[in-house]
Amino acid sequence: MMLDITKKITTLRTAVAEATVTVGSVETIDAIKNKTVPKGDVFASSKATGLLGIKKTADLLPDCHPMPIEFASVEYDIQGLDINIKVTVKTIYKTGVEVEAMHGASIVALNIYDMLKPIDKNILIKSIRLVEKNGGKSDFVDKYRKDLRAVVVVCSDSISAGQKEDKAGKGIISSLEKCEVQIVEYVIIPDEVDEIQKVVEKYSNDKVDLIIFTGGTGLSVRDVTPEAIVPLLDREIPGIAEAIRSYGQERTPYSMLSRSLAGVKNQSLILALPGSTKGAQESMDAMFPHILHIFRIFKGARHD
Repeated sequence: MMLDITKKITTLRTAVAEATVTVGSVETIDAIKNKTVPKGDVFASSKATGLLGIKKTADLLPDCHPMPIEFASVEYDIQGLDINIKVTVKTIYKTGVEVEAMHGASIVALNIYDMLKPIDKNILIKSIRLVEKNGGKSDFVDKYRKDLRAVVVVCSDSISAGQKEDKAGKGIISSLEKCEVQIVEYVIIPDEVDEIQKVVEKYSNDKVDLIIFTGGTGLSVRDVTPEAIVPLLDREIPGIAEAIRSYGQERTPYSMLSRSLAGVKNQSLILALPGSTKGAQESMDAMFPHILHIFRIFKGARHD
């Protein structure tokens, strides 16, 4: 079974792998440099083979995801009888290219072995290793504060009247708890501008870090959450809402109709998310935990 990466965000990912091939004599090194190896130009042929190997990784290793390879390079460095191979791979995707880089390095090493074996019986492939990787989850790990507090507000006429069960708000709470954010209040209110604004005023004045609304971001007459919130904000953060809609649009063609928004009041981060369970959850997946970095900016916290 391949791992489910559908919830991951796309980032620039890079991996560097190395392999070392040791030959048996200086004469073999000279043959490589002088391009007198009977099977041809060892470095040129092995580079081409390595690039093919990188692109074929997912065809050979069943748990690897097929992905676009947007850059690949093969470099050589001769030190005595050692041929050091360096393979660099880049992609903009949801998962990393470590295996692709290591597979490329191994294929280059094997091709060198194959081309040199008619003239040298003492060739040794000594090592294949990952040297560096970046761009994935570990590259964006932040020491997020563990004292953040949140209020989750469900805006729905039907839920506030007891005619329907809330699932979106509870899903948001679950996502926040995974990020170790404390839930200080869970509120259900009708789709009324004054009710929404009272919540914003109360909890922003109380210095609650996160005030998350779910519901009222659609296009029906009763969807008034954005209209209620925007006049109260010190400033909007349009990039957050753009990220939410972009993430959702890759999963459903209707995300572009959402009027999700994000902004700040009294250093409280205020989010207005869709009211559907799926829409709310996908919005949380798009933002968290990376959005929590904003509280370093608010509080002037420094990386250790």
